[in-house]
Amino acid sequence: MTGNDNGLTLALWQAETVAGDRERAFAQIGRAARAAGLAGADAIVFPELFLTGYEREDLSDLALGEAEMAERLAPLAREAGCAICVGYPERREEGIANSALCISGGGALLANHRKIQLYGETEARRFQPGDAYTIFELAGRKAAILICYDIEFAPHVAALRAHGVEVILVPTAAMRPFEHVGVHVVPAMAANHRLAIVYANLCGREAHLEFFGGSTIAGPDGQVLAQAGALPCLLLATLKPRYDPALLSTQDRDLRQIGKGM
Repeated sequence: MTGNDNGLTLALWQAETVAGDRERAFAQIGRAARAAGLAGADAIVFPELFLTGYEREDLSDLALGEAEMAERLAPLAREAGCAICVGYPERREEGIANSALCISGGGALLANHRKIQLYGETEARRFQPGDAYTIFELAGRKAAILICYDIEFAPHVAALRAHGVEVILVPTAAMRPFEHVGVHVVPAMAANHRLAIVYANLCGREAHLEFFGGSTIAGPDGQVLAQAGALPCLLLATLKPRYDPALLSTQDRDLRQIGKGM
């Protein structure tokens, strides 16, 4: 990873569901973002559908439009002095999207990503899938957003790396028994594609689901820079301005394509 002379400091907020209380979510976003900003973070990532809770049948009632969500987050980001990325149900003409919006520390809209890989029958019933990657500049680095299940697909991560992405922000709501995703899959994706990943998960219970926490910040060399347990917490980690090329994957350069004659 190359770029600014200064390292990039990234934060995430691991927390329990707000159970449909959007105002409680906004208050929590503001407090956590201010704490991250005071600690020097350039950006903070919150979990998937953090604004409302994940396992809910009333998401269409709780959904906000992109402009409304940006308007609510902008003053919180300006006060904190760091970018904020939050998962929320997005109201659109054709239905509801499982989205994540990112606001800069100055209050400008940077990105709005719609989840590409909907997980299971329930998500397929509730949401309209996204059909595009979301790439933007974050504190001088090329960044992207993927949501939960999106990050488990190597072709998506490889496509973002091919576009020069250095950091992927990942709001997630991963439940037991899939703890291996935070522990193994995310660091492996970071290492294999030489980019940093901020994986911000829910924790605690909601309805019949138990979220395992385990939020992770992994560097482009695959090193786990910070990892949460099962309880609410704020994590921060600083990426190096540059990484030794000898420690970074060269798979995209060295891959030998094998024919289909087998």
